[in-house]
Amino acid sequence: MAWTKNVLRVNLAAGTCMQEPLNMDWARDYLGQRGLGTKYFLAEVDPKVDPFAPENKLIFVTGPLTGTMAATGGRYSVVTKGPLTGAIACSNSGGYFGAELKFAGWDMVIFEGTAPKPVYLLITDGKAELVDAAHLWGKTVWETEETIKKQHQDPQIRVASIGHAGEIGVLYAGIVNDLHRAAGRSGVGAVMGSKNLKAVAVRGTRTDAYQIANPDAFFTAVDAGKKALAANGVTGQGLPTYGTQVLMNVINELGALPTRNHRDVQFESAQAISGEAMHEKRPTDGKANLVTNGACFGCTIACGRISRMDPGHFTIKDKPQYQGASGGLEYEAAWALGAANGVSDLEALTYANFLCNEHGFDPISFGATVGAAMELYDLGILTKEEVGFELPFGSTEAVVKLAELTATGEGFGKVIGLGSKRLCAKYGRPELSMTVKGQEFPAYDGRGLQGMGLAYATSNRGACHLRGYMVSPEVLGIPIKMEPQATEGKPAMLKAFQDLTAVVDSSGLCLFTTFAWGLSDIQPQIQGACEGDWSEDRLLLVGERIWNLEREFNLAAGLTAKDDNLPPRLMKEPAKTGPQKGAVSKLDVMLPEYYQLRGWTPEGVPTAETRTRLGV
Repeated sequence: MAWTKNVLRVNLAAGTCMQEPLNMDWARDYLGQRGLGTKYFLAEVDPKVDPFAPENKLIFVTGPLTGTMAATGGRYSVVTKGPLTGAIACSNSGGYFGAELKFAGWDMVIFEGTAPKPVYLLITDGKAELVDAAHLWGKTVWETEETIKKQHQDPQIRVASIGHAGEIGVLYAGIVNDLHRAAGRSGVGAVMGSKNLKAVAVRGTRTDAYQIANPDAFFTAVDAGKKALAANGVTGQGLPTYGTQVLMNVINELGALPTRNHRDVQFESAQAISGEAMHEKRPTDGKANLVTNGACFGCTIACGRISRMDPGHFTIKDKPQYQGASGGLEYEAAWALGAANGVSDLEALTYANFLCNEHGFDPISFGATVGAAMELYDLGILTKEEVGFELPFGSTEAVVKLAELTATGEGFGKVIGLGSKRLCAKYGRPELSMTVKGQEFPAYDGRGLQGMGLAYATSNRGACHLRGYMVSPEVLGIPIKMEPQATEGKPAMLKAFQDLTAVVDSSGLCLFTTFAWGLSDIQPQIQGACEGDWSEDRLLLVGERIWNLEREFNLAAGLTAKDDNLPPRLMKEPAKTGPQKGAVSKLDVMLPEYYQLRGWTPEGVPTAETRTRLGV
């Protein structure tokens, strides 16, 4: 079977590492990764726990297809209670770390308590020990990974670590592995820092770590899946060539690109920060921002960006660590650092993104928080004296300076590190925070795309595009074309997307495969890898069960239907330009139908019948 059936429990306070068997009854109900990690978390943690208390736990968890030959089978998730939102946090990452953890023989690592001093966990196959990390505390993610590899004289060790942002409690700090892949949202890195846990380093060489249940059926399904990815226009051409940045001009022309803290829905300089622009040769040195694309473990799509900055740009003079090639801009980061703030300097955005990677904080929440600060400044609520410099929309220098200050926790960077909800509340204008449940919006306007607005409002981890990617039907026509302003059919489509996404996130596969794959492509791979019966109906039930389990945690944590909402701006201020001009979100039309389809009361609470049917 595709599970290793091993859980590593690490008590940071006691300094112990203990092996225990995986609960296979739970694995059969929740599959793995996001679902299984959440089940363990809810069974062991009080939903009302302070995210930074020792009683909060941090779970690294793989899926049954992680580390297999399935295309994109390299994912892992980090589950905890998020300090940014107070809701369930499950942050997904690619790279090679997840597969390495599986090769070492572990499905899951559960961290509990707080270490009395900084440590990192070293896993070598079935062995695990906590190692003093005093020499690593204060180092960046990049420095930490390099130091650990040199210290153990093994360049093949895979490292997931926090930077200074996680150490000082930036509320949207992430956990970065393989230098520029990240479990980036909801503040999972800040929880890791609160536990004095600097890194997890893994070396896995076990060829018997797991077994495929039916190899012939599995490899037949995998081969068919890879052919489908290669033949698809998005996964076979668009993403390899332009990465997720292929969307910048598309979404802008559609009139759904949030600009200047959602004041506008189109950015006049979108082309300058697009995927196409990353390919253009610079007049200064004749080279392009983009060096090549990159792939995570087992990935045949290779949407990752590897970029090199203009050596003469003002941001990297006397900074040699940024003069080599590293993780380049993806769509969400380019939007958040750029369009959200009215900034169009591609090289400066690349630099700010490098800072987010090196110091370990989410560029989406960071950039959106800067956008809120810029609006407060524009309204005269924030002053130059408070910030330390001028902060108008469109200021490249301000974005760069705030990225540097947030990375180090200095000056106004401390306030930016709180996120936009707390920033706007601090200055008496909470309505200017473009968030749901305290988490900042990604790069789609809920007025321009009605389904995405509903997806944001109902997402269990706060505003998120990856919990129900309604851009697929509303923009790309996958699996069917739905008009952006239509509301009919959107609640049902979103529920189906959310349930399917929960399955994908729990399997170990990357969500981007679903541009080409449907459940009929994914199910045979799970069926071939895992023992037992994994029909399509059963998998959809698993996805629905996971979604409702997350909902139960949030309700117990104190969230209510009032948190399934959008900022007043999206509900009352019409889009000013473009094809969606005049539109506001029609959330109030869609939300009651969504609750009904979910089997929830009008107050957004799962009914007794729903709980019984799902076994939640």
